[in-house]
Amino acid sequence: MNRDVLYQPYSIHFETLDTFPEKESRKNFFELVFILSGTGRHCINKHSFSYSDNHMFLLTPQDCSQFWIDSTTRFFFLQFSNIYLKDSSISKENIQRLEFIMENANHKPGCILKNQSDKTLIRPIVEALIREAVNRDVYHGDITAQLVNTLIVVVARNIAKYLPQKIDETSESRIINILNYIQSNIYEPEMIRTESISKAFGFSENYLGKYFKKHSGETLQSYVNNYKTTLIEHRLKHSDRRITEIADELGFTDESHLNKFFKAQRGKSPKAFRLEFANTEY
Repeated sequence: MNRDVLYQPYSIHFETLDTFPEKESRKNFFELVFILSGTGRHCINKHSFSYSDNHMFLLTPQDCSQFWIDSTTRFFFLQFSNIYLKDSSISKENIQRLEFIMENANHKPGCILKNQSDKTLIRPIVEALIREAVNRDVYHGDITAQLVNTLIVVVARNIAKYLPQKIDETSESRIINILNYIQSNIYEPEMIRTESISKAFGFSENYLGKYFKKHSGETLQSYVNNYKTTLIEHRLKHSDRRITEIADELGFTDESHLNKFFKAQRGKSPKAFRLEFANTEY
């Protein structure tokens, strides 16, 4: 099996196709695919979905994906080498948003743009990125970076509005706001304590726990622990950061504290998890 490799922090590609290339390969990058025009079906991990104008899909290195084209289709591809981009044009906040996107997007069939108005917002951003790539005018790099950052934020918003699985467009806005608050402050342990969240939303601590469980399907502490664990996993999988650095970024007192937390969640040490993942990559 071939392995497609992206050597840059991110890459923009676009083309018009009547037939999508059929090849079995693994990638070392994540990919956002936007449909500018055309119809067909997208198959991801043995599930299929009809696509048309303004649909966007997220593909990860683990996904098995194929497009079957019914009518000539204009594709836009934005590829990221990993979620720990070291390019200065990507802000720290948007690196964390990318991480959130990759972890939380539903990798079943379907467009990841759930907010209808955002489909019309994404399209001019994509078209502007294409123009910059074609014309490469003065300040091309700076403008492209700003557009990519905006695209990341809009995609992250769409995913944030529909998580966890029990959260949908009919859910109360307060639970969505609470989830967004936790995700935004996950790197600040004091901010995501029950006492802090209760004060931020005007709830008693007891009511907050009951409200969160009712509307999300899990306890507040379980959600925080699970989300923090997935962040650790991403760093272990996709970065070369030392475990002490990961512990510091996520607010653990030291490496030992992180080791104890992660082992309780996943049944193995961070070091063992990283080694096991590395061995499955080849």
